[in-house]
Amino acid sequence: MRVGSVRWRICALLFWATTLNYIDRQVLGVLAPTLGHALGWTQVDYGYIVTSFQVAYAIGLVFSGALIDRLGTRIGYALFIGVWSLAAASHALARTVIAFAAARFALGLGEAGNFPAAVKTVAEWFPRRERALATGLFNAGSNIGAVLAPLAVPVAVSWWGLRSGFLMTSVLSALWLLVWLRYYRPPWEHPAVSARELEYIRGDAGDEAAAPARPRARVRWLHLLRYRQTWAFAAGKFLTDPVWWFLLFWLPKFLHHRYGLDLMELGPPLVVVYVMADAGSIAGGWIAGRFLGMGWSVNAARKSAMLICALAVVPIVLAPRIHALWGAVGIIGLAAAAHQGWSANLFTTVSDLYPSAAVGSVVGLGGFAGAISGALVSTAVGYLLQATGSYALLFAVAGCMYLLALGVIQLLAPRLTAAALEP
Repeated sequence: MRVGSVRWRICALLFWATTLNYIDRQVLGVLAPTLGHALGWTQVDYGYIVTSFQVAYAIGLVFSGALIDRLGTRIGYALFIGVWSLAAASHALARTVIAFAAARFALGLGEAGNFPAAVKTVAEWFPRRERALATGLFNAGSNIGAVLAPLAVPVAVSWWGLRSGFLMTSVLSALWLLVWLRYYRPPWEHPAVSARELEYIRGDAGDEAAAPARPRARVRWLHLLRYRQTWAFAAGKFLTDPVWWFLLFWLPKFLHHRYGLDLMELGPPLVVVYVMADAGSIAGGWIAGRFLGMGWSVNAARKSAMLICALAVVPIVLAPRIHALWGAVGIIGLAAAAHQGWSANLFTTVSDLYPSAAVGSVVGLGGFAGAISGALVSTAVGYLLQATGSYALLFAVAGCMYLLALGVIQLLAPRLTAAALEP
């Protein structure tokens, strides 16, 4: 019997939002070499601008997950995407380092709500056996956004000027907001969801998200810090998120520095890297789902998929030593794919370990850890490159972090047992 497909339409909306989220982030990275020359930025100046986004992102994640848990995904998601749409437009008014840092700070606050809201939506709309795939699919939007930015931004700049890329993403985000408010409802309230699909969603959800008959329990995020499972997720984000931030914000500058690529030449290499990352996001979720389908435990399936991804990142240590552009692009693309596969499974562990009422808060806490780590690393990267001009140490550290993170997760959550939340 046909189950229904409304949940996959919801997943498509999450994919679209995540795509826009990453286009907004990537615009600055694509324009960094051009803006740097036009406005006289140093490596340290750029490091501070990137750090301002990440500090705000970290601050936003502290309260965004809890706020989304309280307001619900429909209103909570709408609130944050409205903020980031306005913040994206504000970049077009910036002329100084301080002004760009302020615009990035506002953007970071708004974009902090994306992943807590999206992961919570998946927990509400999908049974456990489909969550990793659904997370991988919406998370693939981050790579599509990173692909579209280097293709669309140079064209927009050539037609309408240097500030047009920021305005373009603001308009697209506002359009998403209108569609979301019109279409989205939780599964038990959505008029298009059949009884069969609702039963399927509830099938192995194992929490109150699919059962409106009981009031939602509020979980204070400080209370969640008592649990090793929270620290396991936060440690995974703290150790590996800076690698993704580094690729997102510094890869265009690395390609410009190492291979002399200008704004119009950056597009194809960046597209290849993020198309590979897109495939990795979906494949990472599919692999874990395949292992579960073979009868593996959640613990074995998630961690085996994460181990495969961690090993695939290791060759990135060779990237600065490769003379051929496309050889370096291939290795970096493999690492980006592995990161996204890792991320799809890491996010899904939250819905494995916690009830839906706590998912947004836990994702927010872990995201806070990753953003703080990324902010510290971005500032350090700026000073390191200013002093040495070499990317070798940065890529060497990136290649080791995922194996280290998996080891820490294994110590803190050796069996991925669900957190026994106290009332």
